[in-house]
Amino acid sequence: MLKNFLRSKSPSSETPRASRRHFLTGTVTAATGAAIAGFPMIAAAQTPVSLRWQGAWSPKDIFHEYALDYAKKVHEMSGGRLRIEVLPAGAVVKPFDLLDAVHKGTLDGCHGVPAYWYGKNSAFSLFGTGPALGMDANHFLSWMEYGGGRELYNELLTRVLNLEVVGFLYGPMPTQPLGWFKKPVTAAAQFKGLKYRTVGLAIDVFRELGAAAEALPDGEIVPAISSGRIEAAEFNNATSDRWLGLPDVSRVCMLQSYHQPAETFEILFNRKKHDALPADLKAIVKHAAEAASADMSWKAIHRYSEDYAWMREKQGVRFHKTPPDVLRAQMKAWGAVAERRSKENPFFEKVLNSQLAWARRTVGWALDTIVDPRIAYDHWFARPAAGGPGKS
Repeated sequence: MLKNFLRSKSPSSETPRASRRHFLTGTVTAATGAAIAGFPMIAAAQTPVSLRWQGAWSPKDIFHEYALDYAKKVHEMSGGRLRIEVLPAGAVVKPFDLLDAVHKGTLDGCHGVPAYWYGKNSAFSLFGTGPALGMDANHFLSWMEYGGGRELYNELLTRVLNLEVVGFLYGPMPTQPLGWFKKPVTAAAQFKGLKYRTVGLAIDVFRELGAAAEALPDGEIVPAISSGRIEAAEFNNATSDRWLGLPDVSRVCMLQSYHQPAETFEILFNRKKHDALPADLKAIVKHAAEAASADMSWKAIHRYSEDYAWMREKQGVRFHKTPPDVLRAQMKAWGAVAERRSKENPFFEKVLNSQLAWARRTVGWALDTIVDPRIAYDHWFARPAAGGPGKS
């Protein structure tokens, strides 16, 4: 079990895994050769392919904007040959029903997060909302691409659950806040009996802490707080939280948490629709996800920091850091949840052990290599006691 893994594994016992990227070169080579030889290029007319998607997000949420950004990149990279219409949450089905809708072909695809399918198999939540292992979301995506994660993800979709879908994970999310509360959280005991919103395995973690935790899609969170159905909630980030209206029902936001430190987005295609695409369009939908992943992470830094400052300075939101004792209680809860779920679900344990091996090596490297930004930030931006700006 996990305890045995943690005792027995060491960095030197890992078998490095690497994947190789394959580039489509034949078409480019042929086109270049024809141009050099002076032969005219004759392009056959092609009817654009149109796909109908739905996102899991309210149209006012920046997450819906991210879905539109991906669709725009696909359209531009394909020269208009592939068009994706992205509908907002609830346009065809409820957010938690999207996976089934894509599997059945009711929708051609969707934009969501794997944690929303946690009810089908607990291992889904390991693909973005699993135990805090010291990895951020980029570390997690590195495991997906080079540590065997993609193969395990595909195994879950196709062999474990027999789903007619093709999926891509992308879009590294920053550490998510502990959430919005009526008063600051100073001790883990405050979660006992608290009616709290979260998703995926984080539900198990907060239940381990004594909370009455449940999953709700984004558009239902603020109404649920207003009606008293829940007392506190986390969603994701400053921009989403602001535009969902969370500052209108709470003025206390607790920052930093171990419940969701490494989440990513998920793009799903109906397998028949995906497999019917020509090879170059299949390559485009994959590499557009990689491009959108980078663009999203840059946009998030810009937009989230703006809305964080706005809520603090214009809306009177009080931000507090989660106390270390609460973080330690979360880690204890994660250990119990991981052990229990591994006993119940062998595939869960298989995925988690792969992540543990990857985190042991890569997070250890990062901790030794990447300098803490605090000293540099304080040097330039902390209020100087004397001697002028920039003096330390």
